[in-house]
Amino acid sequence: MIHVTIEREADGRIRAFTMEGHAHFAKRGQDIVCAGASAVSFGTINAIEALVGVSPRVSLGEDGGYLRCELPKLEEAAAAEKVQLLLEAMIVSLQTIERDYGKFIRVTSI
Repeated sequence: MIHVTIEREADGRIRAFTMEGHAHFAKRGQDIVCAGASAVSFGTINAIEALVGVSPRVSLGEDGGYLRCELPKLEEAAAAEKVQLLLEAMIVSLQTIERDYGKFIRVTSI
């Protein structure tokens, strides 16, 4: 199962997220749950970099079963709002996958 953990500040803002594990929905290369979750998460990171100009700290596992994204503290309010909107959109997309494939992916916030 893929476990996605969203880490929030006391005020509700997202400061980091971690994605761990493998869906095991289908064979490697045919696993639509893994592909969907990966596309959503990496697409969000790429959008944060390309559209907002913010470079999160990203850590990857060697076997492809681990991704951690930590956001830097942003002084500019407009950039911070854009980053949060992109991250909230990512969560909506991951929760949509979870709704249909809940045996294979779990999204939680802490």
